[in-house]
Amino acid sequence: MSRTHRHARWLRALGLSVSLLLPLTGSWAQSAYPNKPVRIVVQFAAGGGSDTLARAIADGLSRRLGQPVIVENKAGAGGIIGADHVAKAAPDGYTVLLTIPGAVTSFKAIYKKLPYDPETDLRLISDIALPRTVLAVNPSVPAQTYKELLDLVKKAPGKYTMGSWGPGVQPHQLQVFMDKTYGTQTALAAYKGEAPMAMDLISGVIPMAVGSTAALKPHITAGKLRPLAVFGSTRTKALPDVPTFAEQGYKDDVYMTTAPYYLMAPAKTPDAIVERLGKEVALVVRQPEVQERMEGLGLEPMGDTPAEATALYKDALPKLLKLARDTGVTVD
Repeated sequence: MSRTHRHARWLRALGLSVSLLLPLTGSWAQSAYPNKPVRIVVQFAAGGGSDTLARAIADGLSRRLGQPVIVENKAGAGGIIGADHVAKAAPDGYTVLLTIPGAVTSFKAIYKKLPYDPETDLRLISDIALPRTVLAVNPSVPAQTYKELLDLVKKAPGKYTMGSWGPGVQPHQLQVFMDKTYGTQTALAAYKGEAPMAMDLISGVIPMAVGSTAALKPHITAGKLRPLAVFGSTRTKALPDVPTFAEQGYKDDVYMTTAPYYLMAPAKTPDAIVERLGKEVALVVRQPEVQERMEGLGLEPMGDTPAEATALYKDALPKLLKLARDTGVTVD
């Protein structure tokens, strides 16, 4: 055999070896996941409900993955900045989003244009927990019930401002609904997170606000805030003495609808990585100490699989979009 023929056979053999190895490269890379820190992006400033939840998940997830899991706060625009950052991140499982419902559901109806499409640019990893929210007032406000608050607001057009952790989110929807339904005249104070909103509510800069039980419960317990009503169909374990809106006779969808905190990844993140994260997160959520911590914050632990989370999301999305449109909130 000539030297030329031997060289040609060697090249063909090399090419075959490389072609056999190539299909293994992607799966090997995924099986090695993670080999560096994972970031959980939170859309609000530190100290709020989603931030507190993310840090509880990060601690357990870090131990299970064997890598640091870092919480990164990217606040602004009611959650849009953080969601957009993750939607455009590398789809490699190292940047994920712990998001409030609105940023990936009702914002599609509220905003004329979003920089991302939650249905096509992001994918579900797990439903982490179902948050509970509460309407609270500064103690200087004499109202003891929601009806008493409405009566006060009606008598003082333009005096009352609703605190919100951003534009377009639940407290904004309630503020618009109140004006539209009961003839009140209120304003909105939109913050970059629950923590700064709570501080202004405590100091009396704003008289009323809607916030998560995770963020507001410590101030309620300390007597710095007065809770009037919780959203949802049942009371929350975190504030068992606070009645629901429904118990007070207010049963419109705006008072009853709840949706979970979602853990999401860029849409093109490989299935194997999403499944791994979903499995590990579910195991973290099931840990007794994590469940106890969540329930203490007024959260209902979930921790389902990517498939289950996706199915629930697809079922809830049209209902949440309808609620947003019916409420009448719009943001340019």
